[in-house]
Amino acid sequence: MNLHYHVDGDAFIAAGEASSQVKKVLKQLGIAPHTIRKIAISMYEAEMNMVLHANGGDIHVEITPHKICITLKDEGPGIPDLELAMQEGYSTASQEIRELGFGAGMGLPNMKKYSDELSIRSEVGKGTEVEIIAWLP
Repeated sequence: MNLHYHVDGDAFIAAGEASSQVKKVLKQLGIAPHTIRKIAISMYEAEMNMVLHANGGDIHVEITPHKICITLKDEGPGIPDLELAMQEGYSTASQEIRELGFGAGMGLPNMKKYSDELSIRSEVGKGTEVEIIAWLP
C-alpha cells in the first residue's frame, strides 16, 4: 500500500495531519500498537520539521508485509551540520516558534529513537530527504 501527502509550510493548524492519517490506516490494518506508536512519533517529528524549518514538502508512505517506509522530502534550506542537529536540545527554531511550544531540539533525536532505521540526506540550499523505516514482525 502506498500513501502520499503534501505538507504546507507554516501551516501550524494542519501540522500533524499526515501522521494522524497514517496512524489511523495502520490501526485499520491491524499493525501492533507499539509499532504504530513508533511510526506516529517519528513521522510527526519529521512532519513538524517540514512545517517549522522547510516550508513544507511531500511524504510518501509504503506499507508492505515486512516494513513501513516513510520518505519525507523538502526543498528547504537544508541542514548545515547534521551531527550537531542530531544532538538533543540543539535547535535552530526562531523565538516565535519557541513561543508556540515547538523548537525544543528533540525532533531529529526522537526520529532516531523511534525508528528502526533512519536515513537523512541534506544539502544546504537544496533541501532534505528523511527516510524512516519500521520493521514488522
